[in-house]
Amino acid sequence: MINAFHHLLSLIRFSHTLFALPFALLAAVMAWTECGMQNTECGFTIPILLGILLCMVTARSAAMAFNRLVDRRIDAANPRTAGRHLPAGILSVPQVTAFTIACGFAFIASTLLFLPNPLPLYLSVPVLAFLCGYSFAKRFTALAHLWLGTALALSPIAVWIAIRGESVMQNPADLLPAIVLGGAVLAWVTGFDIIYACQDFEFDRSQGLRSIPTRLGIARSLKLAAACHAATVVLLALLPTVYPQFGILYWLAVAAVAGLLVYEHALVRPDDLDRVNVAFFQVNAVISLGIFAVGALDLWIGSG
Repeated sequence: MINAFHHLLSLIRFSHTLFALPFALLAAVMAWTECGMQNTECGFTIPILLGILLCMVTARSAAMAFNRLVDRRIDAANPRTAGRHLPAGILSVPQVTAFTIACGFAFIASTLLFLPNPLPLYLSVPVLAFLCGYSFAKRFTALAHLWLGTALALSPIAVWIAIRGESVMQNPADLLPAIVLGGAVLAWVTGFDIIYACQDFEFDRSQGLRSIPTRLGIARSLKLAAACHAATVVLLALLPTVYPQFGILYWLAVAAVAGLLVYEHALVRPDDLDRVNVAFFQVNAVISLGIFAVGALDLWIGSG
C-alpha cells in the first residue's frame, strides 16, 4: 500500500507542485495584506490557508493523474516516456483511475473550507473540468501550451477569489492584481512548456499530435518561448501599478526573474536540447519559489 502511494506521488510528479503553489501563496499574501489595509474581515486564518494548500495539491494531482490515464498509449509509443508508470506496468489503470477520482472529490470538498464564501465551491467543478481538459488539447490544437499556462494561471486568481470573494462580487475590479499576476504565470508556463515540447518534436509530428514546435519548428518555437518570457517580466513589472504595496525588494525579485529567464534560454538551442530538463525543472523552481519568498517578505516588511 505504501509502495503504491509512493508510485502515485511519483506518477504525478508531486514535487512539481512547486511551480504553481508559490504564485498561489503570493496571491494569498497579497490578498491578506489588502484585507489588512482595508480593515475588512477577510484576513489570515488557518482554515483558509489549509484550504488553499489542499485545493492546490488535490486539483493538480487529479489533473496530472488524469493526464497520465489519457496519454498512456501515447506515452507507451514515445521512447522518452515509455518508462512512465502506466506504460511500464508499475501502476494499473484502476489504481490511477481511483486516485484521480479521489483527488477530484477531495478538491471539491476542500473548497468547503472557504465557506461562507460560496464562490470556490460553485467554481470547483468548472475549474476541475478545465484542468483535465488540457489532456486532450494536443490532439486538436497547437495552443495546448497556452491551455496549460491558463490552467496554472487560475491558481492566483482562484486564491484571490477564495479570500476576497465578497469584495470581488461587489467590485469585479478588485480582482485586477490577481489577473495581472495570473497573466504573468500564463506567459511563463506557456513559454517553458513550449521549450519542453521541443524534445518531442519528431515523435509528435510522426503521431499527428499538435504543438507549437510541430507547427513552427524548433528554432521559431524557442523564439516564441522567449517572447512569452519577455511578456512574463513585463507583467510582473506592471503588477505594482495595480498593487502598489510592493517595494524595492519586489523590483529586485523581478530583475532576478528576468536574469534567470535569460539563463534558461541560454541553456537550450535548436541543435542542442540536452539541457532542457535543467531549464525546465531547476530554473523554473527557483523562479517560482524566489518570487514568492521575496514578494512575501517585501509585503511583510512594508506592513510591519
